[in-house]
Amino acid sequence: MSHGSIFSPLKKAFFTYFCPDNQLQKIRITFIEACQPQYTRAKNLVWKKCRTILPVPQWRGRLPKATDVKHPAEYFRGLLTSSCIKNIVEQTNLYAIQCDPSKPLKVTVEEIEQFIGICFFMSIFGLPGCRMYWQSATRIDCVANTMALHRWESIKRNLHFSDNLKQAPIGEPAYDKLYKVRPLLTSLLEQFQAIPIDENLCVDEQIVPFKGKHPMKQYNPKKPKRWGYKVFVLADSSGMVYNFEVYTGCISPCNGQPDIGASGNIVLTLSSIIPDNISHKLYFDNWFSSVDLQMLLEKRKIHCIGTVRTNRLAGCCLPTDQDMKRKGRGAFEEKETIYNGVTLRAVKWHDNRAVTLLSTFASANPATTVMRWDKKKKTTVQVKCPSIVTKYNKSMGGVDLLDSLIALYRTKIRSKKWYHRVVFHMFDFAVVEAWLLYRRDSRDCGIPPKDVSSLAKFKAEVAGCLCMEKKTLKRRGRPSQHTEEEQPEKRPKTPVEPRPSTLVRIDQTGHWPVWVERKGRCKYPGCSGIVKVQCSKCVTYLCFSVERNCFLNFHKQ
Repeated sequence: MSHGSIFSPLKKAFFTYFCPDNQLQKIRITFIEACQPQYTRAKNLVWKKCRTILPVPQWRGRLPKATDVKHPAEYFRGLLTSSCIKNIVEQTNLYAIQCDPSKPLKVTVEEIEQFIGICFFMSIFGLPGCRMYWQSATRIDCVANTMALHRWESIKRNLHFSDNLKQAPIGEPAYDKLYKVRPLLTSLLEQFQAIPIDENLCVDEQIVPFKGKHPMKQYNPKKPKRWGYKVFVLADSSGMVYNFEVYTGCISPCNGQPDIGASGNIVLTLSSIIPDNISHKLYFDNWFSSVDLQMLLEKRKIHCIGTVRTNRLAGCCLPTDQDMKRKGRGAFEEKETIYNGVTLRAVKWHDNRAVTLLSTFASANPATTVMRWDKKKKTTVQVKCPSIVTKYNKSMGGVDLLDSLIALYRTKIRSKKWYHRVVFHMFDFAVVEAWLLYRRDSRDCGIPPKDVSSLAKFKAEVAGCLCMEKKTLKRRGRPSQHTEEEQPEKRPKTPVEPRPSTLVRIDQTGHWPVWVERKGRCKYPGCSGIVKVQCSKCVTYLCFSVERNCFLNFHKQ
């Protein structure tokens, strides 16, 4: 609840009538301060030089070992649950009726899944326009055969997640800028927070690309996509997401924690799901880092490393950037302080430029050497590097890695609705998270890296199952009367025809034997017969005769 909503209009009118303005303001401030935990920020700490090595705490947690690897679609459906899909169906149909009662959309769960699958196929193929997937010159069969263009555009136009009539007006305490997508965000958060948490974690911000007009749009010149919605993410070093929060313009203090400023409050909020007393390691950059933040996290046995701005190190006199430059590349200095019973180390290191780091568990020693390019000598040279820098560089890039994975096959569908950009980003978010879970399970099961599906193949498998599993493909128009001439038995080898995924093959929906003019070899393992029978859904040659019924065996579990 915001401070402006503490007094009801009646109480405010009462105080305004009976109290002068200055007394009303004092009462208001006193009431607000009484509602917040009393906290005094760090000031004038005593820092001293040190060269001792801090012991690295042992992580006392463990990740559960996977016993098998599931199908890609199962990982995705574990994140975007059936209840979430049903809510999309309900709200989309409701919005269509609210817009025009005479034209109900009557969308189903299967169609919403097909819509999402088509969006994933579009992100993989990357044609510049959505309608090109249905045009004859640039037609993509896996998209055009799944759903008609008019139907897909109707679903996109009416796609909704919340009832607009129940949204609180602007200015009321219950007003939510993300009301339109809040059910989707809540559903994904519940699934992300249920994933077992790894040892090394990082907090950083990502940008959802968007250049339209909206009050939540932010500008960050240091990101690959500078304009868009800002999302704060808690992830591990591999990019696995455990918690996130979309920035709406205000960051409130974490429940049960003191107010240490917006940058620290968001870290406390995201890290609230991390178990205490297990010695997790948390990394963040200088926008988040402060002495107060690291002290509060260390009280929970969450050990931290972060780059830090020198004006946040109260009373710490480190050498200036010019002094560090005179000492040469690789020079560093370390200082230590104790604040509320917590030992903190500040290290300033000069590489191309000076950088300052603050930690509750890492120190400068033992220092190692790293290879750096020397512009003057035109060669690589060895530069001394503190241990705290090595640890930070190793585990800090999880959110940036996540950004790069999402950007590989981002869903770029233009829309006039501002929240569609958030929705499609969350769909891509879920696919990448599912792929990372799949990779973790594959590693636990000892599958060689070369046999692990790439992100593109994984996303295509998910899209194929969403479009085809337990669904009958509806083909428009009358069947063609054109018959192709029968090809000779011997012909040049053609590329191997793609086979349907296992979930599609055994879904027992829409599989019918059809007679075709061209002969083909049976695709059932162990059979080499030449047949003229195909499955109407799998488009696969299979024996279907008295002697051999490969069609039935192929579609069994």
